[in-house]
Amino acid sequence: MSRRSVAFLIETSNGHGRGLLEGVVSYVKESADWSVFLTEQERGAIPPNWLKNWRGDGIIARIETDEIADQLRDLHVPIVDLSATRHVKGIPWTSTDDTAIAALGVQHFLDRGFHNLAFCGDPGFAWSNLRRDRYRELTLSAERKFFEYQSTHRYDPMFDWEQEKTRLGHWLTTLPRPVAIMACYDFQAQQVLDACRQSRIAVPESVAVLGVDNDRLICELAEPSLSSIIQDTHATGYEAARLLDEMMDMQIKASNRTQASNRRSPVARSEQTATKSLSKLTTMTDPPLLTKPLGIMVRESTDTLAIDDHEISEALQYIRRHAHANIRVTDVLKTLSLSRRSLEHRFKKLVGRTPHEEIQRVRLNSVKRLLSETELSIAAIAERSGYEHGEYMTAVFRRVTGLTPSEYRRKLQEPAEP
Repeated sequence: MSRRSVAFLIETSNGHGRGLLEGVVSYVKESADWSVFLTEQERGAIPPNWLKNWRGDGIIARIETDEIADQLRDLHVPIVDLSATRHVKGIPWTSTDDTAIAALGVQHFLDRGFHNLAFCGDPGFAWSNLRRDRYRELTLSAERKFFEYQSTHRYDPMFDWEQEKTRLGHWLTTLPRPVAIMACYDFQAQQVLDACRQSRIAVPESVAVLGVDNDRLICELAEPSLSSIIQDTHATGYEAARLLDEMMDMQIKASNRTQASNRRSPVARSEQTATKSLSKLTTMTDPPLLTKPLGIMVRESTDTLAIDDHEISEALQYIRRHAHANIRVTDVLKTLSLSRRSLEHRFKKLVGRTPHEEIQRVRLNSVKRLLSETELSIAAIAERSGYEHGEYMTAVFRRVTGLTPSEYRRKLQEPAEP
């Protein structure tokens, strides 16, 4: 079998696209002999110059504009679409499960006691609308209040971030509080955080914000750091590559049958055989292949509970902001007009933990993030997370997780089983 030439038309400018590409690459390394063509691609970009005259065996594309769709229709090669937007009807597609993503977001907020849930979407993306519809349905079925904001489409020529931030900020001020907002993806969630900061709205005390994609650069650079739903983009890309390989096999077999038919039968019959074979290529995924999200990476933007007790809410806010500074419960009491006994009783009743346990929880979450996302030494992580000594941090960490920090880090770095 000759080596196949396959083009990837997937954005490289964000974590979601790079995750899809990693899944495709895994399949190629394991199972395919492909010569791949990939250029730097931005989401929503115009068709690249090479596409119109490209001659190869197959394409994996995230088709989110009519311009890209029009050029792909003219190529007459097997194509797998990685977008739920469906700009090109009748071709196989695989994507993430948008209804499962919405369900995970709603449950995340219900578990934290929120009664006001909102969705911030981009109407230019079909997957955003799918997530919004399911999010609204589940919110209302749980007898919670639903609110919605639709931004100007990111790729609309009239989009202006300063105007959008003003409009978004006005919407935020009209919402009852506390309110939990799920944005359609991390970029939109980051905009919500920016608008909250400009409008002096406390996150997560008044507004909890959740994104989708877990794009680490966006999530960690956000202020406060952004909680986000983790999509299994690796599995989505892997399945797309497997599907394209199968389609190219079918096309070769169809071509061989057509050539054999031409030698034995009239032209009309061979054309009919080829048409039937090509028809199978467009009906291989009905319904489409959808991958479930892996979970939620909880960071500061949703690390809260919807609590009506103002003083306990203030205590939680103080702990989140100062736990890394080696504070004690006595430091929390200095910010409140409460006795220690009253603080302990009300905190335990509303939060389910003592103030000391909450301080330790926030610190340990910081340790876990730094172990998974940095190469800092154990001593440096202890200092950044509010522990005076690395040995004490290790003892606390092992008591809670059953692992030392070093063992935890090694476990995270182990390759996942296929």
